Amino acid sequence: MPLAQCPGERNWGYDGVLPYAPQASYGTPEQLKHLIDSAHEHGLAVILDVVYNHFGPDGNYLGQYAKGFFQEDVHTPWGAGIDFNRRQVRDFFLDNALMWLLEYRFDGLRLDAVHAIDNPDFLRELAHRVREQVDTGRHVWLMLENELNQASLLQHDREFDAQWNDDFHNVLHVMLTGETDAYYSDFAEEPTAKLARCLGEGFIYQGHTTRHGHQRGEPSGHLPPSAFVAFLQNHDQIGNRALGERLHQLCPPQALQAATALLLLSPMIPLMFMGDESNASEPFLFFTDHHGELAEAVREGRRNEFADFAAFRDPQRRERIPDPNALATFLQTTPSFTENEHTQLYRHLLSLRHQHIVPHLPGSTTLGAEVLADGAVSARWRLGNGSLLQIDLNLGATPLDRRATGPVLFETPASHGAHLPPYSARVTLFPVGEHP
Repeated sequence: MPLAQCPGERNWGYDGVLPYAPQASYGTPEQLKHLIDSAHEHGLAVILDVVYNHFGPDGNYLGQYAKGFFQEDVHTPWGAGIDFNRRQVRDFFLDNALMWLLEYRFDGLRLDAVHAIDNPDFLRELAHRVREQVDTGRHVWLMLENELNQASLLQHDREFDAQWNDDFHNVLHVMLTGETDAYYSDFAEEPTAKLARCLGEGFIYQGHTTRHGHQRGEPSGHLPPSAFVAFLQNHDQIGNRALGERLHQLCPPQALQAATALLLLSPMIPLMFMGDESNASEPFLFFTDHHGELAEAVREGRRNEFADFAAFRDPQRRERIPDPNALATFLQTTPSFTENEHTQLYRHLLSLRHQHIVPHLPGSTTLGAEVLADGAVSARWRLGNGSLLQIDLNLGATPLDRRATGPVLFETPASHGAHLPPYSARVTLFPVGEHP
């Protein structure tokens, strides 16, 4: 998550106001560099979330001494829009990206909410500058969070590697939990068909109309599966729940196990949130460290965000939502890491991925997906070495007569034999030259 300096001792990172200064309450710049070097010694890459679409509400004085930095006639949820048409403004952020990659030696950047940057040319320039200035032979990863599903930003080698695919999360969340409040309502109608489109083509919304009547997205079926970062949970999707519940507290355990197999064994890039691997019981809550009038505004604003959710339409129930500024709210978010059956499942699936899928990701292509029944889909991919990967997933209530037709790489315990029962998954890997 972001590290830019902001007032207070604790924050998600999206209230940063000094993009060139790592948050002092976390440590010094030298300590941050040491952390990255230590990770590299263990063979770990480190990717940083950067926020170039807005500044935080407290401590940003750019508008007072550099008014040209902003467009007063462009309004965003955070105030006047940043003027990316100005060369000086573009260079401010381009140099910041290069600082993190070249001086601190981060291995990649995740660009937050680029749909709030009304200038795709800036994004392309950033990617090109990074590719030009990073040492030959060293690949850095550039990823987007982009509500607009702009596949055009992902189709050139010298631009962006991947996008966080909210569509994957949203449709699976509806299927696993039955929740259809607020933005989940965009995935409530025919969720099985939407999941098949996601697995077969990447994005679900590829120019389709949302609940607000807007067209969202661009065609994405031509992109490789590695252009999509898939997840069942992340900081937003847990922390932006009123009470910070985790997915295992909202759905049957067998269903979560099946969805986890899909996440970790598909050729899409899996993202895991801290505590996923052990089904941590602690919530992940939205926390800040604001004071005075701003603290009160954030507290009330947080509670009013959930007025569209059935469980919190009653103002008295919204009072139960934890105060983001309370120290206790922050302390509750620390997960405990305990070895259990779910941890063993993660270890096993990641081992299978490392051995059978990761070496063959380059050159992988999607072969499409089909609906088997309500809640059940089958998806196929051709891996780079010519082998064929098939995942059958049943999150529905009806068992399917679905016998394995090739070597089974993994199947959930209930799916042994000819049937694919409710809440199960089977992963088949056909060697080169063989096919179902």
